Amino acid sequence: MVQIYGTLGPACSDAETLARLFEAGMTGVRLNLSHVGLPGAAEQLERLHAAARQCGVTPQLLIDMQGPELRVGLLPAPLTLEYGAPVRLGTDIPLPPAVLPHLVPGQEVLLDDGKLLLRVSEPLPGGALAQVERGGVLRGRKSAALPGVDIHLPAMTDSDRENLRLAKDYGVTGVMQPFVRGREDLRTVRAALDEADGQSIRLFAKIESLDGAAKLAELIPAADEIVIARGDLGNSGPLWKLPALQKRISAACREAGRPFMVVTQMLASMEQNPVPTRAEVSDIFNAVLDGAASVMVTGETAVGKYPVEAMRYLVNTVREAEAYLGLV
Repeated sequence: MVQIYGTLGPACSDAETLARLFEAGMTGVRLNLSHVGLPGAAEQLERLHAAARQCGVTPQLLIDMQGPELRVGLLPAPLTLEYGAPVRLGTDIPLPPAVLPHLVPGQEVLLDDGKLLLRVSEPLPGGALAQVERGGVLRGRKSAALPGVDIHLPAMTDSDRENLRLAKDYGVTGVMQPFVRGREDLRTVRAALDEADGQSIRLFAKIESLDGAAKLAELIPAADEIVIARGDLGNSGPLWKLPALQKRISAACREAGRPFMVVTQMLASMEQNPVPTRAEVSDIFNAVLDGAASVMVTGETAVGKYPVEAMRYLVNTVREAEAYLGLV
């Protein structure tokens, strides 16, 4: 049976909504530790486990670590970026120090899974001036990407190591390592888990770059599950190449007998609308037909207006696909 994950966030942080998500068929949840550590999420996790017990469910709990992912720093308030407007990277939009030397004229900067696009126009002390080419509202701690630029960061942050040390105590069943670049990243995380008596915790390798996709053959044996994370993976090259890349990763996992997950924008329209698009339900259906062991929604349950309805559409579409395959 395909595992079905939601993501914890403000839209589903109360016990009643969590219970309704489990009643709809959710089998596991993801906690994004780019925004909070395990101790800071303790009350939310208590409500999660209480809701699961109420529904007779033993949920999977995945923590998504910070890892070598680039993110915007904290913002005092959401920042509206209008087309053509100038913006100062490094000040108006805080970025990790490792990014700043790569802000050369002409460099694209993608924010929030590519929803926003900036282009660097000139260097400034401590950053650069950029022009908004695709605008929108930016919130703090959203993803950042510089297409074509290789920025080397450690596999884990200090907070990642602390969260892994506590993972077993909080009932974590799986760890998602973002932007995996090779087998050594996974070995580093696995060693930290083993040191924390977390041998039973599964390791999920998120494929979020072309470099990660190119290393798939060495990642498959080192991970318990491969994650086709289409947000940043879609930023790593022309978006129209993403479907073929997803198909190739799916095929490689099937051939190796390694479970894989499909995630990102499966029901993105339902962050604002009570009914998904036809394309979205077809995307979910086809992911299951391709052999996905699990699927996940993120913003749809974390911050969307219709978290329970999104989960219901996700579950029903997955189960329909399983019936089509004769699996149920």
